Amino acid sequence: MTAPDPQIPTRPPGSPLEVFRVFLGLGLTSFGGPVAHLGYFRTALVERRRWLSDRAYADLVALCQFLPGPASSQVGIGLGLGRAGLPGAFAAWLGFTLPSALLLVLFAYGVAWLGGALGSGWLQGLKLAAVAVVAQAVAGMARSLCPDRARRTLALVAAAIALAWPTVWGQLAVLALGAAVGWTVYRGSADEPGEALAAPVPRWLAVACLLLFAALLALLPLLAAGSDSQGLAYLDSFYRAGSLVFGGGHVVLPLLEAEVVEPGWVSADAFLAGYGAAQAVPGPLFTFAAYLGTAMGPEPHGWQGALLCLGAIFLPSFLLVFGALPFWSGLRARPGAQALLKGVNAAVVGLLLAAFWDPVVRVAVRTPHDAALALLLFAVLALWKWPPWLVVTLGALGGAGLAAL
Repeated sequence: MTAPDPQIPTRPPGSPLEVFRVFLGLGLTSFGGPVAHLGYFRTALVERRRWLSDRAYADLVALCQFLPGPASSQVGIGLGLGRAGLPGAFAAWLGFTLPSALLLVLFAYGVAWLGGALGSGWLQGLKLAAVAVVAQAVAGMARSLCPDRARRTLALVAAAIALAWPTVWGQLAVLALGAAVGWTVYRGSADEPGEALAAPVPRWLAVACLLLFAALLALLPLLAAGSDSQGLAYLDSFYRAGSLVFGGGHVVLPLLEAEVVEPGWVSADAFLAGYGAAQAVPGPLFTFAAYLGTAMGPEPHGWQGALLCLGAIFLPSFLLVFGALPFWSGLRARPGAQALLKGVNAAVVGLLLAAFWDPVVRVAVRTPHDAALALLLFAVLALWKWPPWLVVTLGALGGAGLAAL
């Protein structure tokens, strides 16, 4: 009896309905950002349900940290893929994403009348909560991704470039610099690769997904520039944001700010208020796109804009996970790939540091009272370990209180 061909996917052991049910529960309860999400996934699926081994899970996490896009959502897509094939991947994404997307759409619809009813103080408080959350993200990522002097220096240089050249091209230049420094400095060091992952995706489909990812990234800007369609402009902007973000949800902030605030589609105040609200809901931070799609000024907006922007920002994640997973084990073992990743991750810290100043601090902190509330929120988040949803609630109440004084 011949052994099965490792390139031919075997039938997954679960069902899409099972995957959806499990990930819907995670989507309703997973507060705390992408690092916390990975902990929830491991507890629920490695320890309790034993869908895969600890080594296989660690290797999947490594792949999704290597890819651009929302790491926790990509891990969820990979887990659903391994459990129930391609339908399982979509079921995992839908279950994990749906709760926060619906909540943020409802928030966007309610911002106008809530602002009129309560004044602008609570919106200001949400922006100050965003200051605390992004500050914690900068500190945490700097500790884990910049452990030595070379990477800390790279992060600071990257922040300086991003502040001096605040465009998408400046951000791409920062990532390219990080890759070049990583290749030069860390090419001689290598980490031990994890075990091979089950990947029920045929290689021809994997290659097709990678080609489609690259084609859309190259062609959508040209199509949007040559068309008067606002929907196509949204598709291009959010697809590009989902394709070029390394380091998780918080790092999408500068890209989205450049795409939607600078052309006037969303005001800076509404942008930061929505970003603050996104901290108060469970699930992936990339569902911030649903809020933006709803709150856009130009049509399509409302629920149609939410569906368009949400689909556009997550589409690269599906294409990259489906395309990369069958090839990851071999690539992960190469020291060159590991070196590039180390440099890119340090550059990502610099991008986040630049975003912390502009637009987060520059727009949100207007008075000494604002600075005092932001410091208080950071203290209860980072030192007292209050959950983000509670910190955001405190920020909204504190902002309303300051406005009433």
